[in-house]
Amino acid sequence: MAVPPKKIDHPYPLIDNDPYVTRVVRYFRPSDYATIALSTAAAPGLYMLMEVCAPQYMGRTAVMSGMRTSGLIGLTGGFLIAYQQSSLRFWGWRENEREVKMDMREMINKVKKKESLYGESNLTPYMQGVAARNSRYSQLMLYVFPWFNLANHDQHGVDTAKYYRAAEEEMEQERLAKEKSS
Repeated sequence: MAVPPKKIDHPYPLIDNDPYVTRVVRYFRPSDYATIALSTAAAPGLYMLMEVCAPQYMGRTAVMSGMRTSGLIGLTGGFLIAYQQSSLRFWGWRENEREVKMDMREMINKVKKKESLYGESNLTPYMQGVAARNSRYSQLMLYVFPWFNLANHDQHGVDTAKYYRAAEEEMEQERLAKEKSS
């Protein structure tokens, strides 16, 4: 038996309350990539600024090692911020018109190809529920413990019938257009 997710009010349409990690990354906006780039560049820049303002008189090798480390920290932090922003759009907590259209197109294509909407899983239904409960809204705590949805399951908090209805309508329009052209 599946435990239904808690109903949370959101100002924009809910796309998925537990999106798979690669799906979140595929839906990144250019602003998300800019966040990653800015964070990656800012961290070594701040490191150099601190070194100029209060020099530690370390050797060049130590300074370069610190620059690489701060760059890696900036990259990681930027990715986690971008990932969280993208997740907020999936949950409908931020403006998500672009993502809603992308989601509808992706799911309609999967329905037409007769594929599983959220991927095939080797887990038992119980374990799928455990995975869903453990990763749902986990992006809110990325700064404490990065936890991503890495399990395919069917518990995403949305009514999937809308995808099937839209696919049927689209296939009917394609059929009528085909008949009309013949």
